Amino acid sequence: MTHSVSSVNHASYDQTNLYTPLRFPELASAIAHINEEHYDELLGFLTAFTALSSEDIGGATVQLVAIYAEVIVLQVQPTDAKKTSTQSSDQTFFIPFTAPITQFSDLNTQYILLKQKADKKLGKKTIKLTTKTFVVQDSYKVSQNMLRLELIGPTMNVSHKSAIPVDEAGYAYLFDLAHNFTSTKSDDTTLTRAHCYYTLRKAWQTSDGVRAWVDVFLHGDTPGGDWARSLQSGDTVISKREFPEKTAHLQDGQALLIADETSMPTVARLLELWENPIAPLVVCVTQEAADQAYFDEIEMMARTDTAFTLLPVVTGQVNSGKALATLIDDILGKYLTMHPLQIDKVWGAMEAGTAKALRGLIQQRLGLERSDSVIKVYWRHD
Repeated sequence: MTHSVSSVNHASYDQTNLYTPLRFPELASAIAHINEEHYDELLGFLTAFTALSSEDIGGATVQLVAIYAEVIVLQVQPTDAKKTSTQSSDQTFFIPFTAPITQFSDLNTQYILLKQKADKKLGKKTIKLTTKTFVVQDSYKVSQNMLRLELIGPTMNVSHKSAIPVDEAGYAYLFDLAHNFTSTKSDDTTLTRAHCYYTLRKAWQTSDGVRAWVDVFLHGDTPGGDWARSLQSGDTVISKREFPEKTAHLQDGQALLIADETSMPTVARLLELWENPIAPLVVCVTQEAADQAYFDEIEMMARTDTAFTLLPVVTGQVNSGKALATLIDDILGKYLTMHPLQIDKVWGAMEAGTAKALRGLIQQRLGLERSDSVIKVYWRHD
């Protein structure tokens, strides 16, 4: 059951006393992360588990304000201009977990279960905690620093449908690096990261099974890069989790896509599957100019009157941090001055520091609703 009380009513204080406080030192950063990176999921919780209308939610600021052992606490603050008769003041909602949290690691599990429950109720695709095994068929470079893994995937699931999505962009798998590390390393080297997300570049059904491309950007000596380089034909690779990307908002309006090397595979597939009649503007940020060639052979579906516009940005250094966000915003501003466009939708993915800074800059420049501007974290610069 979902509980709701006014946050300015003393009953709100009384209700918090019904739940068990958590004393984990990591909790504050987890709450900040969810508010920053998973805002759309919080909106989904409210839509699925409360009586708030889409008008109420769309015209409000939503924030995760607390996590107790039994519930998450969401505060909904309507803007003055958009207050409705049913939502005249701030409201607080207590949304229960499937089971109480007893240790910090439980939070990830319970949050995923909550998301799965909300997505199911809303009829949306959701994260899956499932193991899949792929077989490596081949690997080769498709640009100076992009390695393509050709994989053979599981053919059918229990519903007799393709077990791998063939018509989605940015569908991500959490690959188990340790599975291959233990079988290929004979020295005492320690694996610093046991799992890593990579997105499907493309998947398709053939007469003898499913084929898939996973493109891995080789940026120095990293666990993921070392894993990809080590793979040989016939090796198996295992995924432990899969996650659909958030791109539905790009179906209409003038879109802006922003990619670095790690998200170029997502943008490439977006372009191939593009159904919006208006071609997007694509900002592509690479360290090396040679990697801009990745998009040379991309062809859009014939639903647009013009080809997409590629705005290359070559930095000559690792693409991370606030300075890169400023550079992207400056280049975008100069382009829009010379080529006036009304940008309606944004999707981008990059390093955490860049993504966080760029969200604010894009909001200042374009003034979009948060649901129309999705800028994701694809990696973190350690």
